[in-house]
Amino acid sequence: MKDKINKTNAARLLDKAKITYELIPYEVDENDLAATHVAAQLGENIEQVFKTLILHGDRSGYFVCVIPGDHEVDLKLAAKASGNKKADLIPMKELLPVTGYIRGGCSPIGMKKDFPTFIHESCLQFEYIYISAGIRGLQIRIDPKDLVRYVRATVISLIN
Repeated sequence: MKDKINKTNAARLLDKAKITYELIPYEVDENDLAATHVAAQLGENIEQVFKTLILHGDRSGYFVCVIPGDHEVDLKLAAKASGNKKADLIPMKELLPVTGYIRGGCSPIGMKKDFPTFIHESCLQFEYIYISAGIRGLQIRIDPKDLVRYVRATVISLIN
């Protein structure tokens, strides 16, 4: 019998919005929270495993970037996309108070506030992508178009 996966807040929000998704557990390595590790655990292409980053712009304040897991966000592109002159990743200690999530378990769905969200354009090449379900060890497999619609994301280039 399969272990019952406890639904996260992100999953409950998707249920409420009647969006189809799948919760996929993976083995957490506290020393390797990288998306590349997650992709390897899932046996999936890293290009389809997206990570959620929180940035702070000089004009707009906080915003969210969701990018393929093996890339770094291009801060210039992110700043431009979000209407800022410059933007930086927030310090790790701000992640939980700002989003309600911890490193390695930050989901673009169900943060404390609705922040402007930008998703890298490559997501639309795939039938599904993975994003964090809001805790370490659990991913949401979702149609990127559903995700974009749900978080009202702007699809744009965020990496070089």
